This record gives sequence, structure tokens and C-alpha cells, in this order.
Amino acid sequence: MSEALQLPIIDLSSPDRLSTANSIRQACIDHGFFYLVNHGVEEELLKKVFEQSSKFFSLPIEDKMKFAKKNHRGYTAPYAEKLDTTSLSTKGDFKESFYIGPLADHLNQWPLQEDLPSWRSTMETYYKKVLSAGTKLISLIALALKLDEDFFEKVGALNEPLAFTRILHYPGDLESSSEEIYGASAHSDYGMITLLVTDGVPGLQVCREKSKQPQVWEDVPSMSGAFIVNIGDMMERWTNFLFRSTLHRVPPPGQERYSVAFFINPNKDCIVECLESCCSESSPPRY
Repeated sequence: MSEALQLPIIDLSSPDRLSTANSIRQACIDHGFFYLVNHGVEEELLKKVFEQSSKFFSLPIEDKMKFAKKNHRGYTAPYAEKLDTTSLSTKGDFKESFYIGPLADHLNQWPLQEDLPSWRSTMETYYKKVLSAGTKLISLIALALKLDEDFFEKVGALNEPLAFTRILHYPGDLESSSEEIYGASAHSDYGMITLLVTDGVPGLQVCREKSKQPQVWEDVPSMSGAFIVNIGDMMERWTNFLFRSTLHRVPPPGQERYSVAFFINPNKDCIVECLESCCSESSPPRY
């Protein structure tokens, strides 16, 4: 059985920005994960998002497949994706999901209002609120990296960022198989940061030392109303591996579980190169 990991708690509303930035710096060096509280996304909105998620995923599969993923937006069915490319399993991960991308480019797929009347308005509100919280957090991450707090804005990363909501459903009723099938197999995220909220059902595990064998996995308990934030591969490279992009997974689901991940990636034209504050003669740029 995995040990429970005690992650740092970061208060986005704290007036002491320097102290908060220092706490973020330590969390990203030690864990690559932390809890984010007082982020401005209301509990009532989180509740609505999970209610709408349940309504969509309860639809018959043929109705959901009308929104099959294209342009990185829309529905993905169970077993359609295997995040751990080194896995010997022939089946994909046992989850289904729905992607929502930048609202301004009109590429998103929306269920009809007569079928799910509150779906689009709820998901658009959530997207805007979490993007706002994420943008505030990124300014603190800049301070944590000994940069100006508007650094990522100045380099164009937050000028129309490529941010995506991914609504996830782990059905729980896994059919018997001789293979080990995960809800989400071991992976790291590829972008800047991810903000995750769950319905409280346990599942998320992290491996802080991804290169060590055997791998040690630790449970990440859900914290009511808090986001679980993690650093992605791009931010790991941007910081010359000062901040860690941590391996994580969701084991075979024992019960139904919902979560919502919000991935923030920089503008597609933003140049990502080793930050000056993260390299030196003794620690030259790795990329």
C-alpha cells in the first residue's frame, strides 16, 4: 500500500507575495506538486462542473461519440489512450474524457443546449476562472524563479496561451483482465503547469524519483476546494531542471471517480529557452 504524501499548501490570496513565492519555489524543487487554496474558483462552480460532467458521461456511448476528439477538442472513449508508452499492456487506460480548448478560436465542440442546457455556460465560466487563477499563479512562479513577476507575460507566454480543460471520468467497473490496466498510466504532463480538481475519491499517486528503480509511489489525498498543481515537462526544461515535472498515475479504479485537469501551455509562438536565473557556470543549460 502506498504512503500518503503531505504536499505543501500555497495560498493564492496571501498578501505576502515574496514569502508565497519562496514556498512555491521549495515545493517545485522538492515535489513538483502542491495544493493551491483561496484561488477564486467558487465551490459552487466546482460542484456545477462535476454535475455537468456526470450528465455528459452518463449519455449512451453513441451520443458521446458524436463529439469524438478533433482539433484536440471533444470526447475520448475508454481505452483510447495509453499515457505510459513503456507499458507492456495491449489495452489503453480505463477512463473517458472531454477536452475544451481556447474559447476564442471557435474549435470547441459543444453538446446541444436542449440536451445539456447548462453544459456550455458552466464549462466556459470554469475555463475563464481557472485561467485567471493560473495566470496569477504563474506570476508568483516567476517571482519564485527570481524573475520579474510579469516575466512570462513579457516573453509572450500568456498572450493567448494554449490552455485546455480536460474533464475526466474513471468508470470504476473495470472488466476482468489478465493485464494490469490503469485509470491513467504513469506519465508526466508536457506543458507549463496543470491545475487539477477531483471529486474527493482517492486515486492520484506520484513518484518523486522517476529515474530510480523500483519506483516508489505515494498517494496524494484530495483536499476539499483546493487545486492540486503540478509542474509540466516544459517548465522543467525552462528552469533547467530546477523545478521537477513529477511522474504521476491513477491506479486501476476501484470506484467511480471524476476529476478536471486544466493544462496551461504558452502561446505557440513563445520561445522557450533556459532561464538566466536557472543556469550558471556550474549549472550550464541542458537544452
